[in-house]
Amino acid sequence: MLSNVIAYRHENLCSVVVDYIKEAILEGIYREGDRILETEVAETLGISRAPVREGIKELEKEGILTIIPRKGTFMTKFTIEDIKEVFDIRLLLESDILEILINENKLTEKDFDALKIIVKNMVGIVNSTGELIKKTIMLNGKDMEFHRYLWKKSGSKRRVEILERLYFQLRIAMMYDTNETGDLLITATDHYDIIKHLNSKDLEKCKESLRDHIISYKEGKF
Repeated sequence: MLSNVIAYRHENLCSVVVDYIKEAILEGIYREGDRILETEVAETLGISRAPVREGIKELEKEGILTIIPRKGTFMTKFTIEDIKEVFDIRLLLESDILEILINENKLTEKDFDALKIIVKNMVGIVNSTGELIKKTIMLNGKDMEFHRYLWKKSGSKRRVEILERLYFQLRIAMMYDTNETGDLLITATDHYDIIKHLNSKDLEKCKESLRDHIISYKEGKF
């Protein structure tokens, strides 16, 4: 019994480490190529190094951190090609999801109302006061909430599993896309077009709106 409790606590601490490092990456505390020190993370969180080490291993599996023997742990450098590949996978799978949603009439008026509320909240974030980086993080979080809603409604278990495994890499890619080329208000209101074309069951325009929502594609940067 005691060993189970200890294992549970250790697992929880590992999750705390994972969440902390991910948040630090999104906030720009850790940047591409930065070294992540176990001792520094442990001291910041007030925990031992063991769960930090486990958390780092989890992030390595996700492709977010890179462990180099005898050198240390570093935030993975995402190239333009990496970002494009992540978006390519998303476009491929999410286009299939849009097709399922339309062809199988998966969305109800209640769903459309819920999606509009998410976009309204996104616009509210854009128009709020505060630091740009904080607003961008919050906006991209809501952006993913919108798309995850559609993923779930599709009922496509395996497509959703793949997209969920890519979730944080998608967040990083979206931060790049918004920071380098984006307008926050356009990023938010683009979703109204997706809703409109889903409602009218125009699959091609829906796919086009999804692609244009990724600014780097719309501006021909990929």
